[in-house]
Amino acid sequence: MNTPPDTTQAAQTQTEQADSTDSTGATDRDTTAGHEPGPGSFGSRQLCRPLHDRMLGGVAAGIADYLNVDVTIVRIAFAVLTFIGGAGVPVYLAGWLLIPEEGSDHSLASDIVASLSRSLSAR
Repeated sequence: MNTPPDTTQAAQTQTEQADSTDSTGATDRDTTAGHEPGPGSFGSRQLCRPLHDRMLGGVAAGIADYLNVDVTIVRIAFAVLTFIGGAGVPVYLAGWLLIPEEGSDHSLASDIVASLSRSLSAR
């Protein structure tokens, strides 16, 4: 027997999908509290060195949080850069100086520059 498809169920599904989309086009699934955005979706997050999950200065953990990837991947990338050409150490140090710590709006480098400019202007 050949029965026609149930159009009522299809219409109801379309209505539910339309109801769950807001004015920006984001669905309930995208805006649910606790939902982590996928890799590459940066949103309004700020790159910072977190106070948790850090081994040295928190640079790898901060980059991993910002890019929404596992911190082990970033640490391996720093290790590979260090052993192949030696760029890992200077890049890590630059990140440590330039990326602000969580809860702060300025980096160590900006604090050092501000301190130097104050001491020079006091002379």
